[in-house]
Amino acid sequence: MTFLNVVEIESALAGLASAYPTLAELIPLPFFTAEGRQSHALRIGSRQCYRRTVLLVSGTHAREWGGPDICINLVADLLEAWSLGTGLVYGGTSFSAAQLQQILDGVDLIVLPDLNPDGRHYSQTVYSMWRKNRNPASSGGIASRIGVDVNRNYDFLWNFPVAFAPGAVSAGTLASNDPASDLFHGTGPFSEAETQNVRWLFQKFPEISRFIDIHSYGGDILHPWGDDENQSTTPGMNFLSSFWNGQRGLQGDTYREFITTPDLGSLQAVGNVMKSAIAGVRGHSYTVAQSFFLPGWVTYPTSGASDDWAFSRYYADPSRQKVLGYVIEFNRTHTFFPDWAEMEKIILDIDAGLVAFCLDAAPKVRRYFHWCWWRKYLYRYFWRRLFPPEIWGPYGPWGQVPEVVKSIVKVAVVAIVVRAIARLLRRR
Repeated sequence: MTFLNVVEIESALAGLASAYPTLAELIPLPFFTAEGRQSHALRIGSRQCYRRTVLLVSGTHAREWGGPDICINLVADLLEAWSLGTGLVYGGTSFSAAQLQQILDGVDLIVLPDLNPDGRHYSQTVYSMWRKNRNPASSGGIASRIGVDVNRNYDFLWNFPVAFAPGAVSAGTLASNDPASDLFHGTGPFSEAETQNVRWLFQKFPEISRFIDIHSYGGDILHPWGDDENQSTTPGMNFLSSFWNGQRGLQGDTYREFITTPDLGSLQAVGNVMKSAIAGVRGHSYTVAQSFFLPGWVTYPTSGASDDWAFSRYYADPSRQKVLGYVIEFNRTHTFFPDWAEMEKIILDIDAGLVAFCLDAAPKVRRYFHWCWWRKYLYRYFWRRLFPPEIWGPYGPWGQVPEVVKSIVKVAVVAIVVRAIARLLRRR
C-alpha cells in the first residue's frame, strides 16, 4: 500500500458515508478549485444536541502527503469501532468502547482530508516538492509562478508588510507578495477556494470549538499565537490594533500578542493530552509549543495561518464560539515522504492523539447542565442582553475578571502572611 491519491480519498469518503449512513454524512464543499475539483468533508457522530464540534483538515500543503491518510484511517477506525461496540488500540495507547461511545454521543467530528486536491495531484504526478495550490490567476502565464500558499491565505494579519516589523518580514517565514514564492499569500484574504471552503465550514457549523490543521514534518503540536510572543497583561496590544502595525514578529521587543491566561492554559493542556496519547503508542515524544517558537527555529513568525485565524475569530468577535486552534506537524524523521512502513506507524501515532483530542472535547455533563440547552433557551434571551459581547469578550472589562480576581486573591494572601509574621514578631 502507498499514499492515497485524490480520487482514492474522495472514494473513501463516499464509501464510508454509504457504509455508515446513521453515523456519517458526506458534506460537499461549495467552492471548486482552480482545476475544477470539488472537495468533500465527512461529519461523523450521533448528532445529539448536547455536543461539541471538532474540525480536522489536512492536505493543505501539497507535498505533505500523509495527512489525508491519517484522516481517512481515523474516521474508518472510529466508525468501525462504534458499529461493533469495541475499543481501539494504537500500540501502547488504547481507548475503551465506553470512551469511544462518549465521543460518539458528545462530539460532532468533521474531517476534511484533502483541502488542496489540485496541489496534491500535481505533487504526486509531476513535481513531488510542490507546496501551493494550482491557481494560475497571478502567474502571468509563467508555470513557475502558479499557485498560492493556502496556509498564508487566511484572514489573520494577511497584509504582512503593514502588520509586521521589517526584520520579521525579512525572516522569510511570514508570506510573500511574489507569485513565484512558495509563500505567496494570494491577492487577498480568502482569495482561494481552499480557504473559502474552510471558512464555509465554520459558518455552516458555528458550534465548532476545536480545530486542527494536520501538517508535516517535525513532531510538534503547535498552538497560537504565530505572529509574536504571547502576553496576558495588556489587552490593547493585539492583532486588531493598527497602532502596533510595523512592530509585530520580533522576539524581545515591545510588541507581544495578547491572550488571556485561561485560554493559554487551555491550549497547553489540550496539547499535552495529545502529546501523552502519541507518546503512548511507541514512545515518540512530540513537542507542545507556541507556533511563534517553532522547535528547531529561533522564531518562526507567520501570517495568514489557519490555527491563528481559527483562534482569532472569537477575539475579533466574542459573539462567536471560541475555537482552540492547532497545527500538528507529524513525522519526527524530517521528511515529507517517509517510506510506507514508517507512515503506517505515524498514522497510529497521530490517530491516537486525535482520538484523545476528541475524547477530551466530549462534554462531561448533559441535558439541562450542558451548554447546548442553556444556549438555546437562555443565552439568546438573557445573557447577551445583560452582557453584550463588547464588554465580556477578551478585551472587555468582563473578560478581565479572572485576572482581577487573581490579583485580589494574591494581595489578600500576602496581607494574611504579613499579619501572621507581625504577630509572631510581637510575641517574641
